[in-house]
Amino acid sequence: MKFTLECEREDDGRWLAEVSQLPGVLAYGASANEAMAKAEVLALRVLAERLEHGEAKPQEISISVPAAA
Repeated sequence: MKFTLECEREDDGRWLAEVSQLPGVLAYGASANEAMAKAEVLALRVLAERLEHGEAKPQEISISVPAAA
């Protein structure tokens, strides 16, 4: 399973990062790096919860992060 972390700047100046393959995994931050770090942590928590509750089977994962601008 491969997850992609996407990040964009909102009109109000905040940054929003999202893992589209995991619905609801999105996070805001004052910088792109902060938003991406928060979203990555949340994605890992969601995956861990699914494994702990038997909602997913263990499998190889890959997380790609866009290069810093």
